[in-house]
Amino acid sequence: MYLWGIHFIDLLIIALYVMGMVWLGKRVAKHARSEKEFYLAGRNLGKFYQFFLNLGCSTNADQAVAVSREIYRQGIGGMWIQFLVLFLTPFYWFTTLFFRRVRLTTIGDYFTERFDSRFLGAAYAVFMLTLSLIGSGVGYMVAGKTMVAMAPKPIAECTPAEQTSMRQFEEFQVLEAQRANGLSEQQQARYNELLEKNKRGELKSFISYVSPVFFYFVFAIVVAIYTMLGGFRAAAMTDAVQGILIITFSVMLIPVGLAKIGGFSALHAKVPDYMFNLFGSATMSEYAWYTVLAMVLANLVSIVAVVSGMQTAGSAKNEYTARIGMIGGMFAKRVLMLFWALAGLLAVGMYAGKLNDPDMIWGYMTKSLLVPGAIGLMLVGVLSANMSALAAGAVSYAALFTNNLYKPRYPDKTGRHYLMVGRIVIAASLLGGIGVALFINNLLELFQYIISIPAIFGASIWLGFLWRRVTKWAVIIQVALCIMIYAVIPNLFQQLDAIKYNPKYLIETKQESVVVTIQALAKDVGEGRASAVGQLIQNNHVIPPAGILFERVARIDPENPESPKVGLGRFHAEIWVLSWLGFDFSNCRKSQLVAVRFFFDALFPFVLLFLISLLTAPAPKALVDRFFAKLHTPVRPTPEEDERALAESFAYPDAFEIDKLFRRSQWEILRPAWSDFIGFGGCWLLVGAVIVLLWLMVSIR
Repeated sequence: MYLWGIHFIDLLIIALYVMGMVWLGKRVAKHARSEKEFYLAGRNLGKFYQFFLNLGCSTNADQAVAVSREIYRQGIGGMWIQFLVLFLTPFYWFTTLFFRRVRLTTIGDYFTERFDSRFLGAAYAVFMLTLSLIGSGVGYMVAGKTMVAMAPKPIAECTPAEQTSMRQFEEFQVLEAQRANGLSEQQQARYNELLEKNKRGELKSFISYVSPVFFYFVFAIVVAIYTMLGGFRAAAMTDAVQGILIITFSVMLIPVGLAKIGGFSALHAKVPDYMFNLFGSATMSEYAWYTVLAMVLANLVSIVAVVSGMQTAGSAKNEYTARIGMIGGMFAKRVLMLFWALAGLLAVGMYAGKLNDPDMIWGYMTKSLLVPGAIGLMLVGVLSANMSALAAGAVSYAALFTNNLYKPRYPDKTGRHYLMVGRIVIAASLLGGIGVALFINNLLELFQYIISIPAIFGASIWLGFLWRRVTKWAVIIQVALCIMIYAVIPNLFQQLDAIKYNPKYLIETKQESVVVTIQALAKDVGEGRASAVGQLIQNNHVIPPAGILFERVARIDPENPESPKVGLGRFHAEIWVLSWLGFDFSNCRKSQLVAVRFFFDALFPFVLLFLISLLTAPAPKALVDRFFAKLHTPVRPTPEEDERALAESFAYPDAFEIDKLFRRSQWEILRPAWSDFIGFGGCWLLVGAVIVLLWLMVSIR
């Protein structure tokens, strides 16, 4: 029995899961009666809950979909859209320590205390609350697209317009496959017309029963209920259950997919060998080694600005527990990402050219490979991955709003009143993300956008923890300029007709036709281009033009080859600013353009902070001494011991001078302890082990 294309067994599994999450939230609600308990779980979570809390907070189904969709588009190199975080993991050893030792509730509190500026704390809160809508929208969109892909309509039930869209998509894929070997003039004209329609999202590989809007509201309401009831402890407890489901959904497609395709040898026979290149190439991928390096740097700057970071670390009973929970949860996620990558390669081998929207590949594979019951488990796994991140994020946003926007304006309210405000914010943040999910349709654009945006505040957090000399006005000016370049101009310019229709801004890279040497696939043998699978042959590959200032450039009327063009998607203000200095990007490839953007995003804020700090008055010494005295004081086992240790540090802040790496300087970097060498160095060994596992996975035949 099916309802909306989904078997009743799968619907029953989803219903049981939802009821279980609400029951857990209700069970812990009686403990969430103070702000410390509601927002920080009483600062007493142990390693078990810290592990699953960090796994759940950092793992979204949208990340699995992003990895598989990028590998589906361009091979294993596409996994770096998410896997670049592997190289960031060792740095959590230090950021987690910073966040636990400052003993604050939100990162907004950090700006207020470090720079004696409620304005900066409020500015961070406003900006990140706005950005939270994008983060929520990503979760909704991925879960929605997965549901959509699992409930396709039979073609007989589709409208004439829907049937036309599907037929044109099939025609486009046939012409795409023939293009490397040459098209007739008539075929080329038809291909160009369909290409423009595809850019505009008018071609569909299938139509679904599921309405995303209805799904979004139900999804948001369920997360809101159990989070509003139990706060951060509810998020931690549900993450323990959801963590197991996250592991399940990450792994379950692999054995079935390998069996269907015929094992690893058959996978290599059906997927071009350049798609197994770990770092891609400037020719065949958007993720060359330098692109990955640029994205790693931008993400490294951004990781300290993630809203939930202060609370996941702050909820641990001590700094050691926080560190172990963070590193353990993060590396567990890195291993799961290997399964996401393999799923993407399997999708290339089985479904290449069959989907108009790569974001739907996870749902399409689930529907194609799994049976009722297993499909329900997959749906529950996807829901749990998104719910775990949304729940912890919603509590963090509620704390941010309450502490840094509401309390400064209404300081004399009761704790119960502030908890009520926080619960209202949880509901508002979850429902607000629905609007983003409705208006943004491309997961890759969202991920690339989210990577760079937190760097606006991340640079001042990093520097504020390490350099005494950074000033309030340097942070204010740097944040204002970066918001204009990273957020305002990219969104404003794509709405202005004077920009998006102006040929000056519609420049594109040059189309290239390259010859690549690859190992022959079964398809090549069948078509007579090789005598055996694995034989080296040469293939023509056409790299179409890519937008330089806009994400995409398409013709207004796809059916008219002379039609004017329009800029679509994000406007790359970073490239625009660099062009003022005379840089010419017309000969760049897409991978080089992406790298330039992210190098700019990572380094530009630091340049501003250093220059402006040296030109503005430093903060009062007593203020800075107090902050660093707290940062350098280890967390004690009990609140009473901790208070005594802090009082002693505040009284003698110069006592830490002897432990500094650079004595009598403005740099507040303490000499590493043996635990730092072991923790940080051990993390890099684990990074190497994960890369070896990845290499083995793509090398098995």
